[in-house]
Amino acid sequence: MGEIPRSSPRRRMLKGVKLVMNGGHSTIDAILRDVSGTGARIRVENTISLPETLEIMFEDHSRRPCRIVRRTINEIGVVFTDL
Repeated sequence: MGEIPRSSPRRRMLKGVKLVMNGGHSTIDAILRDVSGTGARIRVENTISLPETLEIMFEDHSRRPCRIVRRTINEIGVVFTDL
């Protein structure tokens, strides 16, 4: 099986980000693996405790709200919800 067609092209990268949850009271370190105009693929130690919605905080402290659409034990796929 091939990959799902994307609505916008992905850029591969390895950048540290933080996942922000619980109204900003909790954060988890993560690695941004791919990003596009509509979403991202993020690697974390464990995805079990992650809520369905969260924010990605980038190195420049900007944030993007998102919703998890794919989840494995140590990786999530998200779509940005501020589009």
